[in-house]
Amino acid sequence: MSPNDPAIRVEALTKYYGQLRALDGISFEVQRGEFFGLLGPNGAGKTTTVRILTGVIRADGGEAFILGHEAGSLPAKQAAGVVPEVANPYLDLSGWDNLMLMAELYGVPRRVAQGRAAQLLKQVGLLERKDDPARGYSKGMKQRLLLCLALISDPEVLFLDEPTSGLDVQSARLIKDLLRRLNAQGKTIFLTTHNLEEANQLCDRVAIIDRGRLVALDAPQRLRLATQHRPSVEVSFADRVNPEALAELPGVEGVEQSGDKYRLYTSDPGELVVSLVNYSCRQGYKIISLNTLAPSLEDAFLAFTERT
Repeated sequence: MSPNDPAIRVEALTKYYGQLRALDGISFEVQRGEFFGLLGPNGAGKTTTVRILTGVIRADGGEAFILGHEAGSLPAKQAAGVVPEVANPYLDLSGWDNLMLMAELYGVPRRVAQGRAAQLLKQVGLLERKDDPARGYSKGMKQRLLLCLALISDPEVLFLDEPTSGLDVQSARLIKDLLRRLNAQGKTIFLTTHNLEEANQLCDRVAIIDRGRLVALDAPQRLRLATQHRPSVEVSFADRVNPEALAELPGVEGVEQSGDKYRLYTSDPGELVVSLVNYSCRQGYKIISLNTLAPSLEDAFLAFTERT
């Protein structure tokens, strides 16, 4: 292992399930200390990629390395912590005993493990429940415990597969805040998620995979600017408004309604803002919010995946 090795290196990775080609020669690198996201539709190959990198399954072609070690080897596994998409702690053990067991499996000295476990449980708000059987934990609590289990060995690289899926807002925010702190401390984080806004908030770079192929890789902002989507203006009113009337305003090229908000596509957002203000004054409507929007990461995601 060299200090110049990237945290993760993937070269021409290929995987088949029968006749289905789940991965089609993907290649990328993740630098040390980077917060990296892997995005893609269902069945695109995200979980297959993570399973190969973490040694759960073997690739049919290509190579993958963790800190210079071949993926799946003992040194690679020792360097990584994993929060899989579908998993549970040992339900009959307490949160504390789950952590002590995991620490023992990784060879963490008992005294070090006890101090680290107490700190982790405090960070995720589970210290007061540490002696309760995990069976009685809520889904959010189990997910927080799984994150602690992945961190008990103090890994250099952390893999997370949909870590906030199905969680309440408070649990999801707590996990995201902890991940930000871990990344700021130098840990490399590899995240797969369907939550595009989550990836936009957390990741330095994101890769988009579709049908086993890598179709885009860059910083979220660059991906957004690379799309050909038109700028838009988002507006919401205190009153009920006819979308057809908004579509007739000068400069409006399309209207989409989402809840109580309207997104108006235009080539000149500034002029459209003026038109909206004048329109609301004429009609006696009260504007609650009015924002100009650049293309979103969702727009970029759809643009890149629709090409394939």
